[in-house]
Amino acid sequence: MLKFEGMKIGFALTGSHCTLEEVFRVMKALADEGADIIPIMSHVVNTIDTRFGKAEQWKKKVREIASLGMKYIVLGCASIVYEEYPESYFDSGIYPLPEDFGCNDPMGAMLTAADECGIDVFTSVGTYGVWTQPHINMTSPEVTKRAFQAMTAFCEKYSRHKSFYGWYYPDEACVAPYFDEQFVDYVNRYSAFAQTLVKGKKTLIAPYGTCLLKADDKFIAQLAGLDVDFIAYQDEVGVRKASPNQTGRYYEALRKAHDKADRAKLWADIELFDFEGDVYKSALIPAEIDRIKKQLESVSPYVDEVLAYQYIGMMNKPGTTAYCGHPDSEKLYKNYEELIR
Repeated sequence: MLKFEGMKIGFALTGSHCTLEEVFRVMKALADEGADIIPIMSHVVNTIDTRFGKAEQWKKKVREIASLGMKYIVLGCASIVYEEYPESYFDSGIYPLPEDFGCNDPMGAMLTAADECGIDVFTSVGTYGVWTQPHINMTSPEVTKRAFQAMTAFCEKYSRHKSFYGWYYPDEACVAPYFDEQFVDYVNRYSAFAQTLVKGKKTLIAPYGTCLLKADDKFIAQLAGLDVDFIAYQDEVGVRKASPNQTGRYYEALRKAHDKADRAKLWADIELFDFEGDVYKSALIPAEIDRIKKQLESVSPYVDEVLAYQYIGMMNKPGTTAYCGHPDSEKLYKNYEELIR
């Protein structure tokens, strides 16, 4: 029987904010012993965002990522457009910030922490059209205009941050078995514009269809014509289109193609997740560490870097006060930490 099972415990939280992290650990320990915790917050704790408040949670997440030796953060979106409404994660002048955000500059908080931790950040150039319509977003002049406006605003606000490493193009393409020429045009247009803002920033794409592509002369010619620095191909293990036993030969073929094209660096984007039930129709859950270990072993001999999709939701440092995601995320964090030590 748990020590505090059946007990209701009221826990009062007041300033100073610098003590809250320690208090949260005590609250979690009591809850783990069966207590029903009822938080009671003072007005100051409940309403004021200090350097120990919600902006600090964004920074804490970056520090967690850095604690595992991860070198890059790739933002999937700097804003997002749903069917019903849009929202932005910095003051782009295009879309509003989410009303329920406690931090008025999450982008600045993240970049500041990344500066301190030595992490390089790829910021997204999207989405400025409905996120489920990537082909329209790639080709629409209106979407492109909004995206370029937002990229300009981003550079005006944040280009001073040493962690701002480059741009990520989030409207992904399926390589089936080659890149769509409209996707090639999208990448090249955005890369040309990016260089007019801050020269030398890197560019990244993460296409899917890795199990479908043909790494032949036509594909090599496309690689040579793509103005992008890094291509992180999705390994598609999480979406169950491939297994770790298969992916090695895909990336071996890609290694040969990239060497011949002699342009973009070859990266892998491994999937840390599984599905609770049917693929695409159920919730994401953290994958087992044994599967992730096999994924890493399969692709690592052939690629220059490995990215992982995704930290947020799939991994949490035990005891964090910036918790986000599945209950098994702490287990995956601990297992991955043991794997790399």
